[in-house]
Amino acid sequence: MSMMVNAPLYADDIDVLAGALFAWCAERSIKLQSQEGLSAANVAIDLYNAGYQTQDRLLGALHNYDFH
Repeated sequence: MSMMVNAPLYADDIDVLAGALFAWCAERSIKLQSQEGLSAANVAIDLYNAGYQTQDRLLGALHNYDFH
């Protein structure tokens, strides 16, 4: 079994992730520290690692993601 190792996240990466995640949560009146907010944070990291590396692209991908 192989483990995938992701590149480290830097301040600019965190800014992109946080901006998109905070906007997504605010649009839905979701608290970031709720189960739904934490789930969205995990999805946002996965989407970021998949290539959605600007705030606009990441937010769009979060909008299109099926959380159900």
